[in-house]
Amino acid sequence: MTRLMVAFFCSGFAALLCQIIWQRMLGVFAGSDTVSAALVVGAFLAGLGLGSIIGAKLADRLSPHRALLGFALCEAGVAVCALLSKFFLYDLIAIGLSDAVEQPAAIFALCFAGLVIPTTLMGASLPFLARAVATDLASVATRIGTLYSLNTLGAGLGALIGGWFIVGSLGFVAALIFAAGLDLVAAALALTLLPGLSREAPPPPTREATAPAEPFGGLALWCLLVFLSGYVIVALEIIWVRMLGQVGQYHAYLFPTVLGVFLLADGLGMSLAARMVRNMPDPRPAFFLTQGAGFVLGVALLGLLWWLMGLSPLKDVMAVDFDRFNPREIAISTAIIVAVVAPPSFIIGMTFPFVQRAVQQDLASVGARVGWVQLANILGNAAGSIATGLLTFHLFGTMGTLLLLAILSLALLGFWVMKAQASRPATLALAGLTALIAVAVPSNQAFWSRMHGLPPQVESAWGEDRSGIAFWRERGEGEGRAPGRFFIMGHGQGFVPFLDTHILLGMLGPLIHPDPQRVLAIGVGSGGTPYGATVNPATREIRAIELIKPVLDALEEIARERPQSGVAALMADPRVRLEYGDGRRALTRGTGLYDVIEADAIRPQSSHSGLLYSAEFLEQVRGRLAPGGLYVQWAPTWRVVDTFAAAFPHAVLLRPVNVMIGSDQPIPLDQAALLEALRQPEVVAFARRGNPDAADLTKLVDGEVTVWTPETPRVAPPLTDMFPRDEFFLNHAQLHSWWPRP
Repeated sequence: MTRLMVAFFCSGFAALLCQIIWQRMLGVFAGSDTVSAALVVGAFLAGLGLGSIIGAKLADRLSPHRALLGFALCEAGVAVCALLSKFFLYDLIAIGLSDAVEQPAAIFALCFAGLVIPTTLMGASLPFLARAVATDLASVATRIGTLYSLNTLGAGLGALIGGWFIVGSLGFVAALIFAAGLDLVAAALALTLLPGLSREAPPPPTREATAPAEPFGGLALWCLLVFLSGYVIVALEIIWVRMLGQVGQYHAYLFPTVLGVFLLADGLGMSLAARMVRNMPDPRPAFFLTQGAGFVLGVALLGLLWWLMGLSPLKDVMAVDFDRFNPREIAISTAIIVAVVAPPSFIIGMTFPFVQRAVQQDLASVGARVGWVQLANILGNAAGSIATGLLTFHLFGTMGTLLLLAILSLALLGFWVMKAQASRPATLALAGLTALIAVAVPSNQAFWSRMHGLPPQVESAWGEDRSGIAFWRERGEGEGRAPGRFFIMGHGQGFVPFLDTHILLGMLGPLIHPDPQRVLAIGVGSGGTPYGATVNPATREIRAIELIKPVLDALEEIARERPQSGVAALMADPRVRLEYGDGRRALTRGTGLYDVIEADAIRPQSSHSGLLYSAEFLEQVRGRLAPGGLYVQWAPTWRVVDTFAAAFPHAVLLRPVNVMIGSDQPIPLDQAALLEALRQPEVVAFARRGNPDAADLTKLVDGEVTVWTPETPRVAPPLTDMFPRDEFFLNHAQLHSWWPRP
């Protein structure tokens, strides 16, 4: 049993490590927006569900020897898939087919095709293992619960150690090799136990075996309950990610931390409950009480955090006005994640052994019952993920989604109240607390206003949907003439009025290019960069693509309220077309070429920022530039500079603003002429329309100019899709050591 526990632990660790990387690879193909991410998650869960069905159908026909051999073969198969996945998922699908598929159904089908083999093998492994260890009915729930708890603990550590150390230190390909090694270890440990297992096939099912006594309810009922439970916990997890992402600024380590803490606590809860069920006469009260208590505690902790975010000392160190990428702030946000996520996850994790105690009433159908319950849980997880991420967030926002979960939890508790006897007082108390939650849920605006530290009587504009949250807050009392801060997904992404640097970033390409007819801006943010792109009257078309739809909604609201602002000028310019979508994915669509492409400034520490700083992305940009076209990008680190220079035969670095300009032909940059252009009255007036307090823009580009020609030596690009080092900033050298160069 010990070797099987270690094997299943390794299996869980490897599975989560693979899942993190596979989702990232397919995100290049499907896009980074919420809809595309849901399609990838749906394809992953569909494969797990298929594996559960296959396991449920096959496991009980096998002897323990063959069932364990089936488990070992599943693990070996996953290892092979991990080793081949870079070629198949990234080279073939993400890159090779990036311009061939647009419809969501086709995207889902290709993602499913890429993941179906390994995820099916993962889904089938538990029913096979359950069949192998089922030796007597009295201990089967304990054994299955213990094994699955170890698998979940392994998955939690896979998310934490993988997300914090392995992926960021080794890169995606080496991390997949490591995961494959763990799967092979799991297979090898299972094979060492084969000689001691019976080769005798189970007897054909008798009439009694096909209809076992079910004192706690039928399998179909428990599958429904597990489906609803899985829906609630995953939907709650998505709310955790959205709110805690706001607190932690969505760095690359945040999601693995939330997922890892959730799985570790879930696994510990399973482990405790697995020891309780052997002598439990009726598991139903325990299931409903832990399910209800976990939800109530989870919401209570979210509410406590929401209240504390507006009070000292938390607001003094974790407010949205501050960058939270430093070690102290990351340590605080990690502690908050543990405090909010771990307790309810531990309690809800206890439900799995209770369910196994309820449904495992016959040794002849152990594998099938494990498989069908697992399938119900997977389907509930998938429904919770997709419905919350795509539907309820979009229609009702975060608080509306929480209200729906409270109603669903109340329905679960109400079902048990009608049947409960000894546990009825406790169940009624939990039902009352859940009803109180439903009544006390604040509005979305009230919730996010407090999370953004909005003082009373301060003007704001905001929006929330499935793609994210945008919030603009006017300057408050005591802030003088400081511009209002524009927040996207919990941290500052610009100002309104615009910052000088954002306006200049948009202006450089159209001012330097001799005939900038068509301009593409990847990212809108607070609007400063696409506004700057409108500086040249010769420009006929400016297309700007934003990943977070509420950004555009907030800008529209600001434009209505401030008709003389730069935002209003941007929104009213007939040359400008603002779009919601994935900018990198847009580069693979269509055949038109652009004279200027520019990227809105994005912090390299932000999650998925590596997709806009990688060598592969820059190659895609080159492919959409017209001959002599210019690409303009902020260069926050030397790794960005080296990657940019490796991608373009001609490149320029302007300082002190730290902006790179690249082209396939010599760049027509005359620094003196550029400085003179920036001093022209019409250009100064343009900048001051965007920001009435705009300073002298020449000071941002009057420093040293570094030029690369085809003869200039280059280094290999340090930033790639498979190894976004800047995004994993804790695993690498200091980002901002600009001079002397590290």
